[in-house]
Amino acid sequence: MHVIVVGCGRVGSTVARELSSSGHTVCVIDRKADAFRRLGPDFAGRTLTGIGFDRDTLREAGITADCAVMAVTSGDNSNVLIARVARETFGVERVVARIYDPKRAAIYARLGIPTVASVSWTSARALQLVLPDSHDSEWTDPTARFALVERAVPASAAGKALKDLEAEGMRVALVIRNGEARLADASMLLQQDDIIHVMVANDRLDSVNHALTHSGGH
Repeated sequence: MHVIVVGCGRVGSTVARELSSSGHTVCVIDRKADAFRRLGPDFAGRTLTGIGFDRDTLREAGITADCAVMAVTSGDNSNVLIARVARETFGVERVVARIYDPKRAAIYARLGIPTVASVSWTSARALQLVLPDSHDSEWTDPTARFALVERAVPASAAGKALKDLEAEGMRVALVIRNGEARLADASMLLQQDDIIHVMVANDRLDSVNHALTHSGGH
C-alpha cells in the first residue's frame, strides 16, 4: 500500500519507518526539510517539503483513493483539515488524524475521521486504523488464547449485522459511532467509520480483517 504521512515529528517518523520497513511505499510531508533527519539514513521512502493540506502537494505525494493518509502534525486543526481534504477531495477511505485535545475527538468522529490521541501508543493505534492487514491486538488474556482488537469499519462492511460477525467466531464488545461509545447489540448494523472492539481467538485474528473487507451488508 502507498501511505502518505503528513508530519515528521516523533509519531510521523516512527510510523513512516515502520511502514517502509514492512514493504509499503511511503511519502512523508513536512513544512520543514530538516524534520526529515528523524527518518534516519536507511529510510527508503520519499520526502516532500510542503503544506500537507495543499492539493498539489498531496498529488505530488502520490495520493489516490486506494492509498492511506496519516495526518500527525503538531496541530489539531491542520490534521483534521488534511484528513478532510484527503477524504472529501480525493476519496481516500483510510485516513487518520492525530489530536492533542481529546474533547475534540467526538466532533472529528462525526466528520467520519478516525482519530488518535497524543499518548504513548499513538503510532501503534494509527497503524491499526489504516492498515487493512494489521494483526496487532490491544489486549491478550493470560492464557494467550483470546485477543481484543480494534478496527475501523470500511465501506465494504457497512450494513453488516454484528450477529453476522458473531457467526464467524468473534464477539463485538464495543462500538464507537459519531464519537459516542455504546455496548454492542447483535442486531446493530455496522456503519462506515465505526470503530469496533472485537474479542476473537488469537489463532483467528485474520478472520476479523476478512469479515470487514468482504461484502455482506446492504
